[in-house]
Amino acid sequence: MEGKACKKCRIIITRGEKCPICGGNDLTTKWSSYVIMLNAEKSEIAKILNININSIFAINIRE
Repeated sequence: MEGKACKKCRIIITRGEKCPICGGNDLTTKWSSYVIMLNAEKSEIAKILNININSIFAINIRE
């Protein structure tokens, strides 16, 4: 998967240079592993990772 991950929110974006969640522009291409969140409200993994929206998130950011 290609894209940039927000260093603060960990959301992965494929277009643009601004995070849609926090509005920051501190993005990196140096991430590995990701989770696709389909139902953040009911997901135990979302609770552990502190995710509250449905999207794609990086697990590990290497910077």
